[in-house]
Amino acid sequence: MPAEAEPSGAQPMSVRRLLPWLVAVAFFMESLDTTILNTAVPVVSKALGVSLLSMKAVLASYTLSLAVFIPISGWMADRFGTRRVFAAAIGVFTLGSFLCGLMSDLHLMIACRILQGAGGAMMVPVGRLTLVRTFPKSELVQAMSFVAIPGLVGPMLGPLAGGLIVHYLHWRLIFFLNIPIGIVGLVLVYLRLPDFRATDVKPLDVVGLILFGAGIALLSYVLEIFGEHTLSTGEVLGLLALSLALLIGYGMHAMGTPYPVLQLGLFRIRTFATAVSGSFFTRLGVGGVPFLLPLLYQVGLGLNPVESGLLIMPQAAAAMAAKFLMPKILDRFGYRAVLVSNTVVLGALLMLFATIGRGTPIWLIVLQAFCYGALTSTQFTSMNTLVYADVPDASASNASSIASTFQQLSISFGVAVAGLTTMFLIPDRLRSNPAAMTAGLHVAFLALGAFTILSTLVFSRLKREDGENETRQSDIHLG
Repeated sequence: MPAEAEPSGAQPMSVRRLLPWLVAVAFFMESLDTTILNTAVPVVSKALGVSLLSMKAVLASYTLSLAVFIPISGWMADRFGTRRVFAAAIGVFTLGSFLCGLMSDLHLMIACRILQGAGGAMMVPVGRLTLVRTFPKSELVQAMSFVAIPGLVGPMLGPLAGGLIVHYLHWRLIFFLNIPIGIVGLVLVYLRLPDFRATDVKPLDVVGLILFGAGIALLSYVLEIFGEHTLSTGEVLGLLALSLALLIGYGMHAMGTPYPVLQLGLFRIRTFATAVSGSFFTRLGVGGVPFLLPLLYQVGLGLNPVESGLLIMPQAAAAMAAKFLMPKILDRFGYRAVLVSNTVVLGALLMLFATIGRGTPIWLIVLQAFCYGALTSTQFTSMNTLVYADVPDASASNASSIASTFQQLSISFGVAVAGLTTMFLIPDRLRSNPAAMTAGLHVAFLALGAFTILSTLVFSRLKREDGENETRQSDIHLG
């Protein structure tokens, strides 16, 4: 039986050298798949014989699956061991990728994306947990910083890689790309990954997991089908009421159980509640941008997938650059000033995407994308680090699970809201008309930008001194 946690120094040097690379590869796979399909949406929708807006379910189902399964990742690692769970996560993720590449039916592809997300949900948290238990604190920041880089590179390469694949090869290779990486990862896991597990594992909150998972899955489904006229208004309202009842039921259940799947009592901490709720509402506004921009570039401007991917790359490049400046920015201005002002500017810049048309110079689009990437990086890093400002060390893992879960939820809902907004603005008969599609996308950007600005109201609850103890060590949580 593996020990609960061997001292870091007991791990062979070869393991400590290889482990960050192994975890980094898993991070890269998971982050790459959040964006690689975006630029391929027009091509894949045509191949499957479905509308462009129907493809939002393929994108949202992956991040929704991440949100559902992230809360149990820590329990799985404690119960079955980090090596077994990490290997299973890579295996499930790779299998899901392989099956997605075989599918020619939209609904089957959505099911396979959910399977893929279930594997991805386990990879990242369990990888972080293994690093924490392997490296001493003096080396942990460096290790965490190293494995965070692929999480930034993946979204940067995703749109371009997806564009290159669908333009020069075949869209199915987008999914098959993960197979050789996954096989190599599985071999390295069994050879080099340390195996930690807890000796006193708390019981899994099965009832809570069912209530929470079913509630958010049903709510996401309602957002997906709302406005498509596949169900009557009464049926939609009934499903909406059921999803809310399940989520309320989980809240009541969590208050009465000693080990809930998500420890909602942490929301009593003002900075934690502000960071998580502010992050949720902000990401609802910006979460749909990766879905809308490829449509604007390819359908509205008539660009090919490669050109579309190249126009999205400046966002990720700026996000990487901004990461290195964040500790100084937060230390100089504080969380309240940064989040309030940055949210307003971010929403305004998001609304400026409504000015992009066929006559817009490419250099202006690139500049706007670069500024947008820098602002989103500033926003997300500030929100992510504020989560831990006043949370006790003993509750850090629970805080991380809640923050990660709500982050993925907001991304999934953001795609659904963006698609829903566009659907209402563009009637079916006009969706093949580039001019009408562009006009509808412009209004969608205006609406999402305005919603982002409104989320400033959440951050106004912060006090000037909030997070001061965090700014001195914010580089720990930049990933």
